[in-house]
Amino acid sequence: MTNSSHFDAIVVGAGPAGLTAGIYLSRARFRTLIISDGVPGGQMILTHEIANYPGVESISGYQLSNIMKKQAKNFGCEILGNTEVSSLNLDDERKEVVLSDGRAFTSDAVILTPGGRSRTLNVPGEAKFKGRGISYCATCDGDFFTDKEIVVVGGGNSALEEAVSLTKYASKVTIVHQFDHFQAFDYAVEEAKSNPKINFIMESSIVQFYGEDKLESVDIKNLNTGEINNFKTDGVFIFIGYVANTEFLKEKVKLNQWNEIVVDSDMSTSIPGVFAAGDSIVKRYRQVTTAVGDGTVAALAASNYIHQLKTRNLHESLTH
Repeated sequence: MTNSSHFDAIVVGAGPAGLTAGIYLSRARFRTLIISDGVPGGQMILTHEIANYPGVESISGYQLSNIMKKQAKNFGCEILGNTEVSSLNLDDERKEVVLSDGRAFTSDAVILTPGGRSRTLNVPGEAKFKGRGISYCATCDGDFFTDKEIVVVGGGNSALEEAVSLTKYASKVTIVHQFDHFQAFDYAVEEAKSNPKINFIMESSIVQFYGEDKLESVDIKNLNTGEINNFKTDGVFIFIGYVANTEFLKEKVKLNQWNEIVVDSDMSTSIPGVFAAGDSIVKRYRQVTTAVGDGTVAALAASNYIHQLKTRNLHESLTH
């Protein structure tokens, strides 16, 4: 890390969106800093295998993260990992980011890519079997359950639509839902109910996961009677909502009712010079490829903003 604390751009978050933004900005010769609260890679590093990234037949999320990080660094991007942002000043022309250790950095533009996380059941065994039988992404992991019997948890549009999509791989899908009705649109409910591979366990919830090296069974509790039955399964897909990592951005930029960052088509937020990309923005599909696309657009828009700002400031200095 060089001594000067001013950058052309600061990227907050180092998932695929943040790393992509860093690659584009630093390759364009903008002095760029990426700040990550963990190891660069975000949710991507938790993915055992990525088989649908264009141009790459199969790679682990950890490997892909390292390649992106190396690319960014090779172009001159500076990366600070395992450090948290304690405060942000985004309203002034010169933005300021203060870290929990007291260090402060300023920049002309900021790109927010804090990512998000799938809402969890928060029951015993869930953390242990995450990535070893428990998944939160049908598109990512459905293929690994070809001819297997699986469970889908949830009752909204995502749960039912993903359950139907998973029948392309699984031999049997059992939907477990805590209510006696679904919160999904009628078409999604009808499509799920008419699929011969899908079964339903209503007014119930999973209360524990079991297995040795990988998931083998779950305890399902009937919420009316309290009765608990052990249910054998090869995998569980959990679709009970998504949480954006934007707690630190409240009252900083415009968020929607789910605390997702509201952006325009060029990834600009409600604050001039502040852009956002990846899983924390308002969007329907969350994939590594969509995050990379968002990061690209945000970086190009930020580059244009920085260029215009420098040009204007130079003009003003010459005319005074």
